[in-house]
Amino acid sequence: MKFQRRIALILLVPLLLPAATALRAQDYPNRVIRVFATGAGGGGDIVARIVGQELTNVWGQQVVVENRNSIIANETAAKAPPDGYTLLINSTSLWLWQFLSKDPVKWDTLRDFAPVTLAIRQPNILVVHPSLPVKSVKELIALAKARPGQLNYATGNIGSTTHLASELFNSMAGVRIMSIYYKSTALSLTDLIGGHVHMMFSNAASVTPHMKSGKLKALAQTLMQPTELAPGLPTVAASGLPGYEAETILGIFAPAATPPVIVHRLNQEMARALQKTEVKNRLFNIGMESVGGAPEQLQTAVNAEIVKWGKVIKDAGIRAD
Repeated sequence: MKFQRRIALILLVPLLLPAATALRAQDYPNRVIRVFATGAGGGGDIVARIVGQELTNVWGQQVVVENRNSIIANETAAKAPPDGYTLLINSTSLWLWQFLSKDPVKWDTLRDFAPVTLAIRQPNILVVHPSLPVKSVKELIALAKARPGQLNYATGNIGSTTHLASELFNSMAGVRIMSIYYKSTALSLTDLIGGHVHMMFSNAASVTPHMKSGKLKALAQTLMQPTELAPGLPTVAASGLPGYEAETILGIFAPAATPPVIVHRLNQEMARALQKTEVKNRLFNIGMESVGGAPEQLQTAVNAEIVKWGKVIKDAGIRAD
């Protein structure tokens, strides 16, 4: 009889688990939610705080943003309990570090994380110093081919979206524009405005004031379609380099094995927040397009980025160490 009861309990446990999960989800959230974001004042930090405040208003539970080094944030979030109380907002360092690091990466983006929502998309703008004798992407390519290795571009961290956008440009255009690395966008912009470097890809919020003042000359933006974030600017693809596209995306993730019902609830509330007019306007004013898509949309975007930028990194021999 004891053996039979034990067998019955073993068979019953799988049937009870979904009910227990549903019960936990009904009670979610009942305590503080923390979101790991990199770089205080950066794009992920800003989006996390805006969305976090919206969730706090709806749920009455505080959402706390913790700023961590990107690698530490990824590792910590990957190992966090899959209960919906630890989230991560990040960009390419989450899914491209495997190609950039010489050391084994301690997380697997596709295995260790559950996508929640694609938060924002952001174009880069190709700007040059006004002294550079070009007025279009086509003319820039012609100049780079006439002066191989003599032109340079400013970029931030190795493997950043602006760095990869520049290397993709080199590859597709068949040119050799040399990279100059800086510790921050502010430093790279200072040198570009001062004429110490020739060009760079950067986000709209950083370069628009300098474009308007005439300190920088904008040639194109990097999305495939025109965008209101860069009004009047042609696409790189339409102005001299067909097929070119580069964008920055920010995604929000939960640890893998987070119950789907909790992921769904997070997605619904975050998407609602990101689609609010005041939130969209606030993000638009700092150069971001608010999305708030389904988890599948984020997963598709990440898969595409791994294939596209993984090839660029391998072909260019880029290493972050």
